[in-house]
Parts: sequence; structure tokens; C-alpha cells
Amino acid sequence: METERLIMRRWRESDREPFAALNADPEVMEHFPATMTRAASDAFADRIEQRFDEHGYGLWALEVRESGEFIGFTGLALQTFDAPFLPAVEVGWRLARKAWGHGYAIEAARRAVAHGFGEAGLEEIISMTALSNTRSQSVMRRLGMTRDHACDFEHPSVPEGSPLRPHVLYRLGRGSLIA
Repeated sequence: METERLIMRRWRESDREPFAALNADPEVMEHFPATMTRAASDAFADRIEQRFDEHGYGLWALEVRESGEFIGFTGLALQTFDAPFLPAVEVGWRLARKAWGHGYAIEAARRAVAHGFGEAGLEEIISMTALSNTRSQSVMRRLGMTRDHACDFEHPSVPEGSPLRPHVLYRLGRGSLIA
């Protein structure tokens, strides 16, 4: 899939090293419980690829069209952990710091959501993040998503007492994507 400035594609072996670097960056991983080792990052990339085969969509590797540089991922992921609003498909993103502030996350997320409502035939897409992650919440609002305060939750994968445990939930229904 493509956008004006990005190529959204399946993963390549050459993506693993820059992916591991962004997953090891404390600033990129600020709203996650911990950074990732190279082995954990590689295992995550393997799971991403496997889910494409299972669901027909996933977290696409992002490449800047002009330079061919890998900058992270954006895409759709089926979430099934223990929460009252799940299972549901989430739109998500993770970009290297050097790719921040260029509008890449919103550009790619719009394309991923369009794919979800189009080719994948979804009726609703969610997004969630730590309450403290205001940058991602801004992307969610720019996508036209609405916060569902009644479904804000304590993420079960985040240790109790962590300031990252409180999460917010945003929703977007078919036909509400802002172009």
C-alpha cells in the first residue's frame, strides 16, 4: 500500500536492525513498560509477519518513498487480551524518533484505517494508549476517533502501580474517517 510519501509493505530481513534500534530507544518506548532487546524485537517482527498470513492485514513496515528508509510501522492488529471491549482491531503505530513531527503517523494511519474499512470489511477500529501518551492521542483525534471514557482501563500487561497502566480507548466506526 502507498500514501503520498510512504510505502506500507510487508517486512524484510533488512528491517530488523533499524526496528531493533527504535525498540531499544527509551524515548520511542517512553509509554511502554520497557525497551526491547534485539531478540524480543525480532520475535515481535516474526509475530507481525505471522498475523498478516492469519488475518490478511497487520502492522505494515513504513518506508519513506523518497529515501527508501525504514522508519517504523503503522497498521492494524487484532487485540484479544482481557478487556471488556475486546476482541477488536486496533490501529497502531511506532516510529523512529527521526520520523516524528513529519505527519507520517497520521498519513499512514489514515491509509491503514481505509484498508480496514475497505478491503478488510471492518465495522469499527479502536486505538488505545497510556493516558500519558498525548502525542498518540492527538493522532487518534486527527483520525476522527472519539475517546470512549467509559472503556478507559488498566492495561493487564502493565505492572500494577505503574504510571503507564491507566489506558485510554478511542473508537472509529465505518464511514467516519476524516480525509
